[in-house]
This record gives sequence, structure tokens and C-alpha cells, in this order.
Amino acid sequence: MNKHSQKFYLTGHAGKMECQLDEPEGAPRGIALVAHPHPLYGGTMENKVAQTLARAFVGLGYVTARFNFRGVGESEGTYDDGRGEVDDMQVMYEHMTSEYPGLPVALTGFSFGTFVQAQLQQRLEAQGRPAERLVLVGTAAGKWPMPPVPADTILIHGELDDTILLSQVFDWARPLDIPVTVIPGADHFFHRKLVHIKNLVAQMWRRDI
Repeated sequence: MNKHSQKFYLTGHAGKMECQLDEPEGAPRGIALVAHPHPLYGGTMENKVAQTLARAFVGLGYVTARFNFRGVGESEGTYDDGRGEVDDMQVMYEHMTSEYPGLPVALTGFSFGTFVQAQLQQRLEAQGRPAERLVLVGTAAGKWPMPPVPADTILIHGELDDTILLSQVFDWARPLDIPVTVIPGADHFFHRKLVHIKNLVAQMWRRDI
């Protein structure tokens, strides 16, 4: 663990949340919240794609937070079909926006985590405080009832994903008219392709960096 990375704990609706904070060099220019893949299929905040997304945003100057969903690691509670996971992500959102007031918030996730973040964005939009932008990797279209997301959302998917088929993502993204960036040869977990995710986020995130 480097000096810019530390574990912390929050109290969610089902008890303790085990969390990780990664800070950039210098004053942060934004907040990024990372959601990990499905907790019943080995998903944790240490997932390689989740870690890659965290590193990408730290590189963009964002203070980045992720946590283990209910029943994973030291986080208390049990899996709640996405409902409680969205509630807990909002707990993280409220904590980080109070710790770092006035900063824009990015929501990013992988696989099941994309469903959580898209749901949270809908909730935040209804409250009149939407996130700055979303980055969704391995979007869970066809697996979960993905809501619509903003037109500037960055969608990244693996060509050879056999967990969430690329065609399912196209079917979801098509009526939203959102481009999908496809990484050739990548499977669902982006084995040996993680550097492409990091580079794509850095290139596509903000026009004014």
C-alpha cells in the first residue's frame, strides 16, 4: 500500500462497508467512485478491472474510492439483488462529496458494477445532482435491466466477452445512440488487455485536460 492509498470503513444500510481510498498527487480535481463485479461470482474491490479503473482516475487527478459490496471481504450484510448495493454506493457518494465538497463526481464500474452505477446516476439525476460522467466497462446489458445513461457515457467492451455478449450491449446502446468502444480479442475480464482500458479512459475522459 503506497502513501496515497488507504483502507477506511463506512456504515452502510446493512452494517460495515470495507472501503479503499486512492489519492492523486496534489489537490484532487474530482471524485471517482468505482463499483466492482458481481459479489456472488468472486467480485471484489480488488478485481483487476476495478483496480485499473481506479488507477486510471487517479492518473486523471481524481480522488478515487471503492468498496466491497455486502458480504464481500469485511463488508457486512448479504447480497441484495442490486438494490442495497445502490443504496450503499449512495452512502459512499454522500461521504466523498462531504469530504471533498464542490468537486465533480465520476461514476465507473465493471460488469454488475455498471448496473449499480447506472442506477445511482438515475437516482442522482432525480435529485438534481447528476454525476459528471460515467465510464462503464463490460456493461451488464441483457443480464440486468440497465437503465438509460447520459449520451456522453464512455462504454468499453471486449470483443470476445461470452458473459455479456457484445450484441447485447449494442442492442441496449443503439436506441440511446451511444458509441461502444470495442477492444479486439478481449474477454469479459480483459485478460492481458487492461492497459487498453486505462489508456482509453485517459484519452476519452475530459476534453480540457
